[in-house]
Amino acid sequence: MSSSPKIRIAVIGATGSVGGAVLDICKRFPESFDVVALAAQSNQDKLFSLASVHNPKKLCLTKPISGKFKTEGYDCLTGTDALCEIASDPDVDHVVFASSGVSAIKALQTALKEDKDVSLANKESIVVAGPWVMPLVKRKDQLRPVDSEHSAIWQCLREDHKREIAKIWLTASGGPFRDHTAEMLEKVTPEETLSHPVWKMGAKITVDSATLMNKGIECIEAMQLFGLPADKVGALIHPKSQVHGAVLFIDGTMKMLVSQPDMRLPAAAALAWPERLDLVASGLDFIRPEEWDLHFREIDGSLFPCFSIAFKAGQMGGAYPPLLVGADEAAVQSFLEGMIPFTSISKVIEETLAKSASASPETLDEAIELVSTGESIARELCKKWRHYF
Repeated sequence: MSSSPKIRIAVIGATGSVGGAVLDICKRFPESFDVVALAAQSNQDKLFSLASVHNPKKLCLTKPISGKFKTEGYDCLTGTDALCEIASDPDVDHVVFASSGVSAIKALQTALKEDKDVSLANKESIVVAGPWVMPLVKRKDQLRPVDSEHSAIWQCLREDHKREIAKIWLTASGGPFRDHTAEMLEKVTPEETLSHPVWKMGAKITVDSATLMNKGIECIEAMQLFGLPADKVGALIHPKSQVHGAVLFIDGTMKMLVSQPDMRLPAAAALAWPERLDLVASGLDFIRPEEWDLHFREIDGSLFPCFSIAFKAGQMGGAYPPLLVGADEAAVQSFLEGMIPFTSISKVIEETLAKSASASPETLDEAIELVSTGESIARELCKKWRHYF
């Protein structure tokens, strides 16, 4: 990067895999980034370990396991309200949202209102709260996606106008069961499901990747992030995970972003924008032309109904996206606990959406409450259904 002042970074969700990718970039380029705040949910030991490496001024646990959260040399904060304090801190230039769930949505709103640069890797913030988040974006590229697929589309569109887009495609590895038959899917176990062929992630998102729910939710997110109708958004299975996104323009030309499946790459793109960091020189691998593999295939909705359910929820809008997020949370947890089989995850979610007659949320709090409603309905369905499996 150019010899400009260091960018002062706060990372919310610092102890997760995306937070780790962001902090690795900060560590590789100390002349460009200064980590000033780290936040996590409850992993105090890992947070302190990260603090010893990055030396921030503030630490935050939103749900500390013990009552005490103090350590010498740091300003230690607790609770979700403290995330808003970090997001509005005048000593922070750029806030990274790498946590899961809805607890950081209000901090995201705060950061945008305060005109901070924001890197976002939290799907719920857009799927649940898009109508209350996106209008707060003050300038082009203030909000920068970090999920590899959305980052790919964002990078492909840097100099292009929305009116020139014919369609975008997100890609999916297809997960561990992309070549399974319906009969094989009936028998998969949680252990098999957690063995993702490409990415190392937490249990919930790994299951979502196996059902392709994750890709459906990402399509909803893309509709909001890029202001596109559902008929201009799609997804394809790309087993090699080299192409992360593609854009077709109205003149028939296309752009694709090709890279190794490494979360540090989209993290670096977001942190350093509008410049690029020399990651090849710092040791990160790249794909040589003779290694390119551009094979794609359509998603089979009969084998992976979660994708179709999520995409339809995005088309319908209103209460359906937040209900979907809640229902998926409960159904996946029930599967991991052995209450329902893999193929019933989609059935529970579909019935949850069918049972709900909720009106469209008029406020952010109503949207967040719908997540809890979807979770409660799905949890009760799982309790009833487990007697039949």
